[in-house]
Amino acid sequence: MVPKFRIHKKPSGEIKYIPAKEKLAKYLQSLSPGIYELTIKKPKKQRSSEQNRYYWGVVVKILSEEWGWLPEDLHDALKWHFLRVPGENGLPDRAGSTASLSTVEFEDYLEKVRVWAIQEYEIYIPAPNEVDF
Repeated sequence: MVPKFRIHKKPSGEIKYIPAKEKLAKYLQSLSPGIYELTIKKPKKQRSSEQNRYYWGVVVKILSEEWGWLPEDLHDALKWHFLRVPGENGLPDRAGSTASLSTVEFEDYLEKVRVWAIQEYEIYIPAPNEVDF
């Protein structure tokens, strides 16, 4: 497992969260000799709990009730259809994870499901601002 270290660089240039610096130094010391690559990126905002409630309480609920599927089975089928990850080195394809999507990526996934449901099955799924959940 590769640990994550979060820091905050202020506009003034000051780096906050010095414990991350100490943890990083300790982690680097624990590595075996060799060449390593360090990547620095801004973290993406994970899907929100509100998006998750909408997904399970509206999207999955409507489709599972319409087709008589268990919600978990429908969720797996949607992931397979919209988030499939091609297998590498002879391994089979696998379903991607909705939990790893950012808020923007998750909304894109939701939009694809809504469009697909109406175009392919004439099942209307209201947008989040059209329904209480």
